[in-house]
Amino acid sequence: MNTRLWQKICSATLAVVLLFSVQSSLTAQTASGPDKETASGADQAPSATPLAPAGPDDELTYAQALSAWNEKGIGSAGSVVAVNAGVPQAVSNTERLTAGEYEGKSGVLRWESPDKEWAEYSIEVPEDGLYEIRVSYHPIAGDSGTSPILWEVELDGKRPFAEASSVALYRTWQDSRPILTNSDGDQIRPRSTDISAWSVRPLVDSAGAYAGPLQWHFTKGSHTIRFSGYEPAALERIELAPSESIGTYAEVSAAYPETAGNEAEAITLQAEDFAYKNDTSIKLFSDRNPRSVPRAKGRITYNTVGGARWVEQNQEITWSFEVNESGRYKFGFRALQNVVSQKTSFRTVRIDGKVPFREFQSYAFPYSASWQGRVLENADGEPYSVYLEKGRHTLSLAVTHAPVEPVIAEIDSLSQALDSIDWDLRALTGAVVDRNRTWVMERDYPKLPGSLLGLAERMELLSQNSVRINGNKDSISQGLETAAKDIRSILKKPEEIPYNVNEISSIREKLNLFIESLLKQPLQLDEVYISPVQTKFPGMEATLWNRVWGGVQNFGYSFNSRDSITKLDNHKLNIWVQRGRDYVDQLQQLADESFTTETGIEVKVNLLANPELLLMSNAADVQPDIALGLTQDLPVDLAIRGSLQDLSGFDGFDKLYDQFSPGSWLPLYYDGGYYGTPETQSFQVLFYREDILNRLGIKVPETWDEVYDILPTLQQNYMNFYINPLQFSQYFYQNGVEFYEPDGLKTALDNPDAFQSFKQWTDLFNTYAIEKEVPSFYQHFRDGTMPIGISDYNMYVQLSAAAPELNDRWKIAGIPGVRQADGTISRWAGGGQRTGVIFKQSEKKEDAWKFLQWWLSADVQQQYGADLEAINGVAFRWNTSNVQAFTRLPWKREDAEVILDQWRWYKDIPNVPGGYYLERETNNAWNRTVIGKMNYRASLEQAVRDINRELRRKQQEFGFIDADGNRLKELRVPVVDKPWEGIDRYVE
Repeated sequence: MNTRLWQKICSATLAVVLLFSVQSSLTAQTASGPDKETASGADQAPSATPLAPAGPDDELTYAQALSAWNEKGIGSAGSVVAVNAGVPQAVSNTERLTAGEYEGKSGVLRWESPDKEWAEYSIEVPEDGLYEIRVSYHPIAGDSGTSPILWEVELDGKRPFAEASSVALYRTWQDSRPILTNSDGDQIRPRSTDISAWSVRPLVDSAGAYAGPLQWHFTKGSHTIRFSGYEPAALERIELAPSESIGTYAEVSAAYPETAGNEAEAITLQAEDFAYKNDTSIKLFSDRNPRSVPRAKGRITYNTVGGARWVEQNQEITWSFEVNESGRYKFGFRALQNVVSQKTSFRTVRIDGKVPFREFQSYAFPYSASWQGRVLENADGEPYSVYLEKGRHTLSLAVTHAPVEPVIAEIDSLSQALDSIDWDLRALTGAVVDRNRTWVMERDYPKLPGSLLGLAERMELLSQNSVRINGNKDSISQGLETAAKDIRSILKKPEEIPYNVNEISSIREKLNLFIESLLKQPLQLDEVYISPVQTKFPGMEATLWNRVWGGVQNFGYSFNSRDSITKLDNHKLNIWVQRGRDYVDQLQQLADESFTTETGIEVKVNLLANPELLLMSNAADVQPDIALGLTQDLPVDLAIRGSLQDLSGFDGFDKLYDQFSPGSWLPLYYDGGYYGTPETQSFQVLFYREDILNRLGIKVPETWDEVYDILPTLQQNYMNFYINPLQFSQYFYQNGVEFYEPDGLKTALDNPDAFQSFKQWTDLFNTYAIEKEVPSFYQHFRDGTMPIGISDYNMYVQLSAAAPELNDRWKIAGIPGVRQADGTISRWAGGGQRTGVIFKQSEKKEDAWKFLQWWLSADVQQQYGADLEAINGVAFRWNTSNVQAFTRLPWKREDAEVILDQWRWYKDIPNVPGGYYLERETNNAWNRTVIGKMNYRASLEQAVRDINRELRRKQQEFGFIDADGNRLKELRVPVVDKPWEGIDRYVE
């Protein structure tokens, strides 16, 4: 039977069945307004309005668990229980987790492992109650580099709440001083140095959703605590301790001692001169405002801190200062908070490491279009004051999401409800909305209008709560109002609701985009002020004259350009980068900060807008020393023409070679040498909507045979599997087929296995009805019409950055493969990469090689990737080719494991003279077979003839064969036929 006819019959049958069977289980819920202030310790109330009761298999959030404990009357414990961390009851790896000495303390547990491990402790609790878990620890510098210590915590074999899956202990970092200046007069952003020492800290939520430390319920008796994680640390002691109750400002202030008036001058600190921070992503910025100190006079001058680099959960900056007299002091800041219009940012304020009163747990910094003086004060404009003894103190500000967490939680709940409605409507109406169909909601979907009305009411209430939390209307509160109006508009004609399934899906997507905005909490600081309560703060803002004159000066400075690509500097390494301006600027800063200070070699980085400029520059004799970000075909193209340096002749190349997968070197090999290095690498993995596959009862396919098995179920439900028809290397490689003969003179696509591989590729579209043309897999994946498919790094970034409504609903797996005789599954696949090269005309080849080695090292790749993402967000996730650096970047652990496992099988197509014809003619063969219905064997045979003809022509042109086809010199093509074992230590 014709496939399409069969689909239509199934569709009609399914629609009839569903018409009488689909009922919604949605119930309208009304959310109560969240409180703006969040208490800590024993006073800490749930920061989010509890969602609908969790099902038997659902995991409570911390807010829900704490609310339940409070309802049962469970309060803070009254005693402290300590356990020697150096003597765990059990560990996962006795070789990696050992007792020993570290940084002056003996008998501690040295947790040193690149893999996930666990340590388990038995503890006797004397009384029922809520406890903080505090840890005496010292981070160990290891593969994690700059990462905080993240643990999963289980009590008696299970997690007590969802946030226990990721709790955090942080490192301590200090910026190097003094700030150095390069030969252009620009300051070099200082490097961060790990100054972590032994400290005792409570476990906190790594997402920063709660203002205080997490609390844990222990009953009287024996319990087992298990900590699981990756990051290396030394552990001395585990404590269960009662939370410290934090009073209101009125309560705390009333207990301050009486002091005489103090009229000393205010202390002014330059915000960029902080004592330490807990995250290397917090960086200094150069600001050209005429009031910013020190003045940036046309050169990069790091005179502020924070901004777009101080937005993530729990990031904390600490300043040190000294007061000469005991008394009450108030605090102020010269601040800029203008990243998101009308959005308020929140900070937890600590003095000497502790929050002095409740109002400082989540202090609001409102939006301001320009620099403003911000005094920490109450709603009436009265400054808060803190009593300080004479001597040295610290002031800290930490990012907190606690005030906005209720909004985030309710948006997530609304999204789940809308998703359920969307799914039921699609099941009811089928894949195509038939506007000729008459629907009767009272019969077909009786609960839907009431459910939608309830959601609209919740959105309106949430909008009001958002305004109260934020302090004024912003895009989020207005967007919630608009969404509610859209739903009410749909409800005006209930019988047309099934026609509006796409509109309902769109509302859900828009709502979830707000979550990303809510999670970003930017704040930029220029100066910090500590002043006795009787003393006025100094002027915090530029005068009118300062602004006018400063604008004139900045206009004059703007004419001093140093970025022309044609101006090569003979005293510096000239590097051209084929990437965006953000990437170029970040590389220049990192090179100044690290490479130049380490080697004394200065660097000039310029943007290469068009790779054709490399050929033109060769003719004009203005070639750079290094080019980065080139596509993987360019190195061999340039090497054939004698433009590039063979890197295999440099000292240390063998060591560099081993850091990358053998399959990534294949496109860079030519005539016995390697003319480029892998830099970034894409990957192919299987993306799937776990929620949809679970509903359909489909298992994630491991092999192509299993893909064939799930296709009928998908297609009967108006869905399909996505495959990019232009990606073809996996079909051949997985069946043991190489693209060229070993001598590189002919293609190897004329053997029986190659014909069978080509048939497998074309049958997916001819026999199994895979879509031949899909404008956007991303969009089809979001709306659920293609809930599974093979795609690459760009798809991953898109989903992570722009599809928050799918959080926790999609996953990745290895691509389907071919099961071998020994039971293993061959998953060979390419993906494409960007590369770096050294030009043959360079007079600084040794310096250029030093730069490439530095640039491709794990530490530098990690730092560069972390900096890019901290400034620009997850859309700039750096897909480094360095596996060790990859493991340190903030990928989800489960996703990283999948990518790393697929990395074993990474294998791209070699480049040979005339090799560009291979991809062209192979795709032409696919078109002839799939679109033109030509016999697959005849089509591939034609492609083989055309490829071999072009290979012969180019090999003759470049002197590999003579006019009669006799070989003049060897053109060997390396073969990679085993999975990369160098990945093994990174894969669990």
